[in-house]
Amino acid sequence: MSSDLWNFSLTIYALPGVQEACLQLQDEGANVCLLLCGAWLGQRGVRCDSQRLEQLKELAAPWHRDVVQPLRDLRIGWRDAAREDLELSALREQVKTLELEAERQLLLRLQERVREWPEVQAKSLEDWLEGLAAGAAERNRDALQVLRVAATGA
Repeated sequence: MSSDLWNFSLTIYALPGVQEACLQLQDEGANVCLLLCGAWLGQRGVRCDSQRLEQLKELAAPWHRDVVQPLRDLRIGWRDAAREDLELSALREQVKTLELEAERQLLLRLQERVREWPEVQAKSLEDWLEGLAAGAAERNRDALQVLRVAATGA
């Protein structure tokens, strides 16, 4: 397993079915960066509790709301028009790159926040994923299971 959250996230996201599962959970309102952080913490054996869940959510919410989501909305909003306009398509790709960098920055912030949390080999992967999936866990158990299995095998 990768020791840093960014590389762990890239590895997990590249596994079969994980990208699709993450996008489904995102469509249900989950923050994929939080889910990947939870998978990383659970895989490392870091104990999950309500205080830690809230700390991660509070850290992620403003960055996601003010930086990641506006970039995502712009990229998605340009999807149809970019099919017909090469210049807009190129700009859309640049926005996509910025969106990915904003997500990377969020993952770095999350990693820094949890740096001092000890790895105690607690069985907490399930708790992290359930706690960070927002309401998406109830609406899309299959997608959450794909992420769970991927994190277990990573």
